[in-house]
Amino acid sequence: MNTPYHAKYFAAELLRRSASSEIDKLSMSLFDASVDLNPHQIEAALFACRSPLSKGVLLADEVGLGKTIEAGLVLCQYWAERRRRLIVICPAALRKQWSLELEEKFNLPSVILEAKSFRESLREGNDNPFLANGIVITSMNFATQQKELLKLVAWDLAVIDEAHKLRNAYRPSNRMGQGIRWALEDRRKLLLTATPLQNSLLELYGLSTLIDDYIFGDLASFREQYTGSDADLDSLKRRLAGFAKRTLRSQVLEYIRYTERRAITRPFRPSDQEQELYEAVSNFLQRADTYAIPDRQRTLTVLIVRKLLASSTLAVAGTLETIRKRLEVLRAGLPEPENLLEDLVEGDELGDDFLDEEEEIEEPEGGSPQLDQPRGTEIDRVQLDAEIAELDGYIRQARQISVDTKTRTLGVALEIGFAEMERMGASRKALIFTESRRTQEYLKAFLEANGYAGRIVLFNGSNTDAESSAIFEEWLRDNADTGRISGSRTADRRSAIIEHFRDRADIMLATEAAAEGVNLQFCSLVINYDLPWNPQRIEQRIGRCHRYGQKHDVVVINFLNERNDADRRVYELLTEKFNLFSGVFGASDEVLGTIETGVDFERRILRIYQECRTAGEIEAAFAALQAEMEQTITSRMTETRQTLLEHFDEDVHTRLKVRLDQTRHHLDRFSRLFWAVTRSVLHGQARFDDEDLTFDLHTPPTGFPPGRYHLISKNRENVEGAYLYRLSHPLGEQVLTTALHHHTPDATLRFDISDHPTKIAMVEALKGKSGVLTLERLTITSFDTEEHLLFSAFTDDGNPVDQEQCEKLFQCRAEIDPVEDLRAFSGHLAAETERHAAATVSRALETSNRHFQEERDKLDKWADDLIVAAEKELKDTKARLKLLNRQARQAITTEEQMELQRQIVELEKKQRRQRQRIFEVEDQIIEKRDALIARLEQQMQQKTTRERLFTVQWTVV
Repeated sequence: MNTPYHAKYFAAELLRRSASSEIDKLSMSLFDASVDLNPHQIEAALFACRSPLSKGVLLADEVGLGKTIEAGLVLCQYWAERRRRLIVICPAALRKQWSLELEEKFNLPSVILEAKSFRESLREGNDNPFLANGIVITSMNFATQQKELLKLVAWDLAVIDEAHKLRNAYRPSNRMGQGIRWALEDRRKLLLTATPLQNSLLELYGLSTLIDDYIFGDLASFREQYTGSDADLDSLKRRLAGFAKRTLRSQVLEYIRYTERRAITRPFRPSDQEQELYEAVSNFLQRADTYAIPDRQRTLTVLIVRKLLASSTLAVAGTLETIRKRLEVLRAGLPEPENLLEDLVEGDELGDDFLDEEEEIEEPEGGSPQLDQPRGTEIDRVQLDAEIAELDGYIRQARQISVDTKTRTLGVALEIGFAEMERMGASRKALIFTESRRTQEYLKAFLEANGYAGRIVLFNGSNTDAESSAIFEEWLRDNADTGRISGSRTADRRSAIIEHFRDRADIMLATEAAAEGVNLQFCSLVINYDLPWNPQRIEQRIGRCHRYGQKHDVVVINFLNERNDADRRVYELLTEKFNLFSGVFGASDEVLGTIETGVDFERRILRIYQECRTAGEIEAAFAALQAEMEQTITSRMTETRQTLLEHFDEDVHTRLKVRLDQTRHHLDRFSRLFWAVTRSVLHGQARFDDEDLTFDLHTPPTGFPPGRYHLISKNRENVEGAYLYRLSHPLGEQVLTTALHHHTPDATLRFDISDHPTKIAMVEALKGKSGVLTLERLTITSFDTEEHLLFSAFTDDGNPVDQEQCEKLFQCRAEIDPVEDLRAFSGHLAAETERHAAATVSRALETSNRHFQEERDKLDKWADDLIVAAEKELKDTKARLKLLNRQARQAITTEEQMELQRQIVELEKKQRRQRQRIFEVEDQIIEKRDALIARLEQQMQQKTTRERLFTVQWTVV
């Protein structure tokens, strides 16, 4: 059987911190991740952890390769090593997605920090809400707003997603980039983007300054060396290789299977009654002098009403009623409500990004419709009454249309979509997105009345309707003893509804809530009943189904209003320029990266709807927008990016294959060790099934539920919830702690290899022999902390037994026998232990020296850059002097000659000052560089501690 000595060794090995750049650096995160890992993701995560002196790296894989998983592996490893001051900074729309990904794939707790939760935390007495119990997730805008508090936290790692949005961080005018750069100065960063270089090489400089001010010199030196016609791109490529890594889809096709997207367009033609309502409300929204739309937040309010106007007559009726109620409050002489936008967003569940963006972003250059003109304080009662009456008329018109043309078209679209699913052999599932909760309820009633009763499930932000509540209660009963109930009613409701859709329903009617972080890969049909103008939103929607694990092509059905010229042109733009609906990957990050924020792009579209009255005006406005988009998209520095960042190494395929083989071997070993420790510690408390790698815990330790626990696996589908057993599971943590603190006095271990299932040659060589061994944990602290488990052993006749032989020995079972007095061996054992430790410390010092030299080289290049900048000024002055002297020789008049001589004298004085300045600058730069290097040398001083885990006499029989 495995002894407490086995368990102690295995637990120490499982929890060991490694400074290696090999797989064992990520041991804990690779094992704990509930995701199919691809070799390029492991390589990227190792790249991010490569040097303890690095201030961070840029991971720039092409879209669809799982940069979130790469960052998740790094975050998971930090968490396992108890370095838990972690933050993810991302666009507002991605916060929930990050939270769910970290929870589901890595079992990591997170806290989404935005205005509301921030205020709640302050009310609870937390002086700095960024100090949270979990990984903090916040938006770029909010991080900028709270940069002073953000800076106060000693972050172990900051992940910045969609980092290209901060590419102008080097510019003093870039408020967001400057704020985040300042707040995270001296913190380790992990930047993620698929678009590290779009329009200018200065974007790479900007991203580098987010990571570390010492990667390059100043802006002038970067321009001088890398942006001119004689730019040294080979030098730039070498320097980028130290902090930027990019993998291409073409390099990993062996490991990732991609399915296609296929688009189907369903045109519809509104009735005259519907068209009359649309045009009337549209004209009303185009008026700039109404009381109906408040001056504050006017742009986004109009945007929301227009979107609902295109959604359904029921949605627009409800929205107009909300606006009318506000006017009735004004008519009654009561204070004007200030939360109309919030009411509209929450009432129809349009997505929090509207409110976030309204608070946080500035108007785009060129402006949005100027709807916010100041109004006098005196209310015109006649106009106010007329507007209320006008709104009443529109509401009555909308209510009179019981079923609109677009809704009838949905029935046809579903038949077409389900026929495609049957042809492909995919499940009969349809995910239908609408931008309005009112439309969602309306569509449910329509579909239930037309053959789909009992086969529909709703998914929205609250999920509190009667049917959803019944589904949730049933799910709670079914999962009472499975460990899958998380305790969060919101998360558990989502799980219940998704599983109901997967197992029992044909159709999920969803608002934007389902576009964030939900995995619906079992569904292959997406219907955009309402099509957002925001390309990022559309990509999120389709990405719920078109993702890792999707076995079929994904069919995307969109509706197109044939009587609306602006709708038609928006659809063309989304289809042809953003490539959202067809191909293997949909919209690339490179294309989506051309728009700063989704709401900003929607404002551009709104401007056309608001300002253009005729078909000709609409056509001209969209043609101009499309031309601008084309110029932005095609101006990307494709060729330069390939030269600098895309390495087509011949051995990349072989390297990735080796990495995959190494990972599988390592995970198999890790799994065996964890299983063995668990068996040892829970012996007598659980029944173990070695085939299924499950155990029934019948006598649990205090605080843990009984039940069947399943060891996490990369080879089979894992259970969800509390019974998925891994290192970070509370029971797993307790098992390892217990094993590590086993009482292991001196003893004799008798290893019996006669019935070992496989032959281990190294151990066979020890059969019939005996000796003494000791296991010691050596901790080395320098730039980083690393731990080594060192066996020191020899046979009774004095021959040494090496490290690998001892490790193999502990793969065999043993019995504990009484021990003889080991004092006679202590001198020999101490000498052997000292020799082993010294050799290990020496190897660690070599690694530290390599990291030190890399950092020193970086600082030398930084110093050289700054000197180049100073010399450039002198070079420019010399060139100017040369030109003036030539002009002076050619001067015709005395006055011209005198003026040129005066300029030459001034420039010569400037040249002398610049020469002197170069020496001063060189001294200052070298002094600063040397100070930085001295600080590094101080950090490199090694501290070592040694702890004996056990000493035993051994014998092999």
